[in-house]
Amino acid sequence: MVVNRFGFGYDLRSMHFVRTELEGVLIVEPRVFEDERGFFMESYHKPRFQAAGIDVEFVQDNHSRSGKGVLRGMHYQLRHPQGKLVRVIRGEALDVAVDLRRSSATFGRWLGCVLSEANRRQLYIPRGFAHGFCVLSDAAEVLYKCTDVYRPDDEHTLFWNDPALAIDWPISDPIISAKDQRGVLLAQAECYP
Repeated sequence: MVVNRFGFGYDLRSMHFVRTELEGVLIVEPRVFEDERGFFMESYHKPRFQAAGIDVEFVQDNHSRSGKGVLRGMHYQLRHPQGKLVRVIRGEALDVAVDLRRSSATFGRWLGCVLSEANRRQLYIPRGFAHGFCVLSDAAEVLYKCTDVYRPDDEHTLFWNDPALAIDWPISDPIISAKDQRGVLLAQAECYP
């Protein structure tokens, strides 16, 4: 056991990486150390991420706040693909990744993971996926690290409600931006090799 500068004791094996059915997509479950003063957790530790197969450089951090029922997505950059490490620090959201790698055995499949301030899970989505989320609580604050910077001229949007994807969104009448309403169906989308 090691005691950090905040006085919390912690085991050096402070993260658990859960493989999913989509190759490269991982659920990250940090160990949380709580006492009467609060909590401590590591949300990112490069050597542990590398050991789990996530050997990337994050170059941009984003922070968004959305109200209940807001759905953002499904976004991706084609020429400058972004890997993302996503977590929710306030509220709860369903975070979704869609495999857009034509060479993948899971091309066109999606995975959803509830991220919340209570479960403190994170979702790592590598390059080659579309990403989006919907807010389940009154509001949610989402933080995500990206492996490339945002480039508006390279942003693509997959239609959030494409019947071919059949994403099981847990809200019936989401609030969606005009841009996201103009997303394309998977059958017409530009995808990765």
